[in-house]
Amino acid sequence: MAFDKTARRARIKTSIRNSVRGTAVRPRLTVFRSNAGIYAQLIDDEQGVTLVSAGSLKDKKAHAAPGVEQAKIVGRSVAEKAKAAGIEKVVFDRNGYLYHGRVKALADAAREAGLNF
Repeated sequence: MAFDKTARRARIKTSIRNSVRGTAVRPRLTVFRSNAGIYAQLIDDEQGVTLVSAGSLKDKKAHAAPGVEQAKIVGRSVAEKAKAAGIEKVVFDRNGYLYHGRVKALADAAREAGLNF
């Protein structure tokens, strides 16, 4: 049994992806978190395409903001783009990360901006 942080995240990620599937009607909102930024995508797994994406590097205001604020800006941005594309319901894929801090801030901001999950 590995106690490596990346191996643990990979195991959790596989477990989540076995149960979470995105469709055109209800795409998967997946989060990627790095040391420098945070990114979110809406993915239709049936077609294998990304419908909407937002990231802290794409948005100058978000890139300049500190961690949790950066995640809130990205969460609002992805929700606004989703609503513009006609998407209101999503399934949340935390991608193996713990649901706190920046991941939770992104999810809460997306909910406040109108996404349902």
